[in-house]
Amino acid sequence: MPLTSGEVLRRATEHLAKTSETSRLDAELLLAHALGRSRIELYTDFDRPLNEAELDAYRDLVARRTKHEPVAYLLGEWGFRRLTLTVDRRALIPRPETEVLVGRCLELLDGTERPRVLDVGTGTGAIALAIVDEHPGAQVTAIDASADAIDLARENAARTEIEIELFQHDFHVALPGGPYDLVVSNPPYVDPADLEGLMPDVRDYEPHMALVGERALETIAAAVRAALRPGGWLVLEVGAGQSARIASVLGELGYEGVRVTDDLVGRDRVVEGRR
Repeated sequence: MPLTSGEVLRRATEHLAKTSETSRLDAELLLAHALGRSRIELYTDFDRPLNEAELDAYRDLVARRTKHEPVAYLLGEWGFRRLTLTVDRRALIPRPETEVLVGRCLELLDGTERPRVLDVGTGTGAIALAIVDEHPGAQVTAIDASADAIDLARENAARTEIEIELFQHDFHVALPGGPYDLVVSNPPYVDPADLEGLMPDVRDYEPHMALVGERALETIAAAVRAALRPGGWLVLEVGAGQSARIASVLGELGYEGVRVTDDLVGRDRVVEGRR
């Protein structure tokens, strides 16, 4: 008897539970992808039998997920605020905590008709594209040291039909252009000593260049001052337990109005300061 979508979903959920805390969600997303359907459509057709090609495609996705390959990479796209972006191993997967970072940027830019913004370490382009999407007057320049990441961001700009300026540029070198009303960055803030302790989904698949960096936050905070207009803002995403140190660094560098914002689960995640 052919296996139905409901039965394969049940089996996949049980199998993925050995390696994933989100096994049911993972199983649903991967099955919908394999069948070319939405998650909602799965629930309206649980008795539908799957053919061999569909089963093979689903088994392959589940097997790869069992080895901790991120669901976003398996799907090839991921949602970020109002956008759906292409994602792959050229850049980090956009995360909910970075949506909080964008939210703070938008609040700080509110009332500025055509702000100039610099996104340092753009990756997929998520931050830059979301800012323009939700503040259409913003003129955003986005940089990344990785040529592959810039190519991916360019693909996402084309996909979303949002215009941003993109450059391959290392933040250790003087920042391009300016003066900017706001500089935002989600830099590589994982300490090299902590790499092995990361979840295998992150450690084994996402680009280390975008994850691991020594004193990247401090370097950017110091470099950005020359690129900001007086009264302009620096907004940084930081790792767990780093906010107090970075807030202190911003104060020592002469930034004013330093503030820390928590992410959706209550972890201190965003540090900002005004030149």
